[in-house]
Amino acid sequence: MSVHLAKGTRDFLPADMLARRQVVDVVRDVFERFGFEPLDTPVFERIETLTGKYGEEGEKLIFKILRRGKGGETGACDQALRYDLTVPLARVLAMNAQLRMPFKRYQIAKVWRADRPQKGRFREFFQCDVDVAGTTSPLADAECLAVLYTALSELGFAEFTIRLNDRRILTDLAAAAGAEDSKSETSFLIALDKLDKVGRAGVDKELIGRGFEADAIEKAWKVLAPQENDDATLDYLASQLGERGQEGVSFLRQVRDAALALGVDSARLTVDPTLARGLDYYTGPVFEAVVQEPNVGSIAGGGRYDGLVGVFSKRDIPAVGVSLGLERIITVMKELGMLPEPAPVAEALVTVFAAEQTPASLKTASALRAAGVRTELYSGDGRFKNQFKHANARGYRWLVVVGPDEAEQGVVMLKDLASGTQEKLTATDAAAAIVSAR
Repeated sequence: MSVHLAKGTRDFLPADMLARRQVVDVVRDVFERFGFEPLDTPVFERIETLTGKYGEEGEKLIFKILRRGKGGETGACDQALRYDLTVPLARVLAMNAQLRMPFKRYQIAKVWRADRPQKGRFREFFQCDVDVAGTTSPLADAECLAVLYTALSELGFAEFTIRLNDRRILTDLAAAAGAEDSKSETSFLIALDKLDKVGRAGVDKELIGRGFEADAIEKAWKVLAPQENDDATLDYLASQLGERGQEGVSFLRQVRDAALALGVDSARLTVDPTLARGLDYYTGPVFEAVVQEPNVGSIAGGGRYDGLVGVFSKRDIPAVGVSLGLERIITVMKELGMLPEPAPVAEALVTVFAAEQTPASLKTASALRAAGVRTELYSGDGRFKNQFKHANARGYRWLVVVGPDEAEQGVVMLKDLASGTQEKLTATDAAAAIVSAR
């Protein structure tokens, strides 16, 4: 039998998991430092919960689950693997009216997309999300930008850009290009969202293919004319757009100013009126973080989605959030040599010198663990040489030898593999020495 992984998935061996855990620990610490609380949701949802939320392109990528029994035989589906963590959050908000607003949550979990696997893109991957629900204040949007900036900075990223826009600006831009309804607006945004991949000529070609007139497309590009800085860009947009777009410009200015006041480096934040973000549910500011090298696309993204919760209930609950793409972040960190060296899980190895000393070794391992020392009890080939090699290969600092003399005396030989020193101690004193040397 030939054994293979499912396409777009990976196994993570211990060294990979330890490095990933260190990255996740940094992100989780930042999330909680900003006052976000943890939440978890099922890995699959009812099919109607997910469909109709992600737009034309996203809808094709939902992993659907066949209905049980005869319904499945005809290809009928009633559930699907979650596509992101935002729509499940909207369902949670709709089902739990008792939640105190504003509600700040984070979730770090797997999602699935039937995408074409490529560098930094998988079919099964982790997202790290924070969201603020129950407020329309621009401070909530700014908090999301500050969380994103802080997390990337503390992971060691020095060169990244957070691009910022507003869907109300895009709506007026689509109207300038000739969009007359929500369907044609979505069509325009889908094409514009590909600007980084295909360039202006590629976007023009797709827009014409979607029925837009060349003269109208040119009007839209005029609105997008580059300006010397963000303030000039916002001023120019306000002069070119209608009332709806001007509202977006005003709100965006408040978000940007608050983010800068929260410590976001102005060199890392830029207003980009071409940023579309393809998901249908965004209603206000949208943002994403990108790195120049390696080119893996965005490593984080999000925005305001004030109408999504109302789809599931009679209550309209405004919300905004940002998602960090763990897989792309780790891909970039690995390629740039930014991943930390994984620390060994245990600190000490307790030897088993011979069968006669096994009870003393078991007692020693138990005493060290009870004292809070992360300890491995050797269970392989009994030769001491192999045990010494095992401790070194695992990266343990301490080797705790329980030989015949030590077992008889009720002590252990504590070897510091970093310095080469050793001394005989009781198990209790050995534990205290290991703890004090951390």
